[in-house]
Amino acid sequence: MKKTVTLLVLISMLFSTVFLFTGCGDSSVKEIKTADDIKGASVGVQTGTTGDTFVSDYEADGTKVMRYSKGADAIVALTQNKIDCVVIDSEPAKEFVKANAGLKILDEPFAEEQYAICISKENHELTEKIDKALAELKDEGVLDKIKSYYIEGNTDTVPYESPEDIKYDGELHMATNAAFPPYEYVEGGKIVGLDPMMATAICDKLGKKLVIDDMEFDSVITAVQTGKDDFGMAGMTDTPERRKNIDFSTSYANTTQVIIVNDSASGSLFGNLGESFKNTFITDNRWQQLLSGLLVTLEITLFAGIIGVIIGFVIALVRATHDIQLGKRKCRSFGDCVLKFFNVICNIYITVIRGTPVVVQLMIMYYIILASVRNGIFAAIIAFGMNSAAYVAEIVRSGIMAVDIGQTEASRSLGFNNRQTMTMVVLPQAIKNVLPALGNEIITLLKETSVAGYVALADITYIGNMIRSRTYEAFFPLITVALIYLVIVLVLSYILRRFERRLKKSER
Repeated sequence: MKKTVTLLVLISMLFSTVFLFTGCGDSSVKEIKTADDIKGASVGVQTGTTGDTFVSDYEADGTKVMRYSKGADAIVALTQNKIDCVVIDSEPAKEFVKANAGLKILDEPFAEEQYAICISKENHELTEKIDKALAELKDEGVLDKIKSYYIEGNTDTVPYESPEDIKYDGELHMATNAAFPPYEYVEGGKIVGLDPMMATAICDKLGKKLVIDDMEFDSVITAVQTGKDDFGMAGMTDTPERRKNIDFSTSYANTTQVIIVNDSASGSLFGNLGESFKNTFITDNRWQQLLSGLLVTLEITLFAGIIGVIIGFVIALVRATHDIQLGKRKCRSFGDCVLKFFNVICNIYITVIRGTPVVVQLMIMYYIILASVRNGIFAAIIAFGMNSAAYVAEIVRSGIMAVDIGQTEASRSLGFNNRQTMTMVVLPQAIKNVLPALGNEIITLLKETSVAGYVALADITYIGNMIRSRTYEAFFPLITVALIYLVIVLVLSYILRRFERRLKKSER
């Protein structure tokens, strides 16, 4: 009971602290009236977009470019006066301004651009087919109807639906970033918008079923390059720099980059708490999305933990056996040489895994090692499992080496061989010693899975960010995700303590 009360007090202190600092943004905001005024200002952009490219040219003039993974994140920063303005595409800008009182778009456009579909340079045949399908859709007026529906707001009739009698011959995977309304966004748990509808029409022309993979914008081209996805549509501009790495279809939309600024003082983190709560959990049944994200997180943690424990124990046995039997002496037999060889391999494995960030390992596994595998959860399980194995190996090895050498000598004097000594005498004692550390490693693994969104996996953190990008509110989505992790950790810690108590009873 006391622990529960203490936890509630700590959470209350957290909320109080957040309220205390709400609105305490930087008051030295530069007023932006024209495009020339962004020189020396703090400008928010979405990473990898043409807005990012254009604004980067101003960095030499003292402009501070703040790059965000989602345009909505830049908008939230603007409403909190963390930046002076946001440069982004015109249509998403209209949606952002519509949803956030106190923002406005400057009349002067910042730059003009054209959207196109990106396809791998190695897939010329698909590029030609998509160009042909686009031309047909333009001639049939379908493309104009889709634009009118999503951009001009003529929503009397749905402009395109797949024929009921269509038969598909395979699939085409589309990479996108569903935080870019009206081109692509999440509604009712589904990715909708101008790009998904047009992609559906294109795929129907090609006799393929459309599969949409949501990811960060700056991962779209990489996903297409590596073959994870067949093409990318994410309000992407055809630029000479991008054409060095990827091919583009003919243009399907003309647009402009615009500048969003604060029209009135803002900076409230919460706004209306009741409305914020509704937008986070009730609207579009977003609580179900959070639940599905939680299941993905638990799935990855469970199977990665199993892989980590199995591989980790094997590595620990190899290293511990080497240290106990050979140490620094030279090989005296073929078996000794084999053991030394595997010990070296294990040492290299542990050094590489512990010396590189887990998010980099995840992307290497997804985009390089398992480039031909489209199942992102499988790639994540392997990546996190192999990462955890390195730490489990060192934990178990330290436990084995901590067992008194007299235990080994006593078992050998009783006639036990090396294998029997290790499995029946040393390991049981070692596991008792390292159980708390193993439990902490599982908890660490759980929290590390929060980077799974880098490879387009909709884990609990990714879902929280997605909801934040739709509601433009940070408080409830982020606090909810944090509390979910906290509850899971508390449950795991409780189970671990109970298990430790049972082991201590068995010692008596």
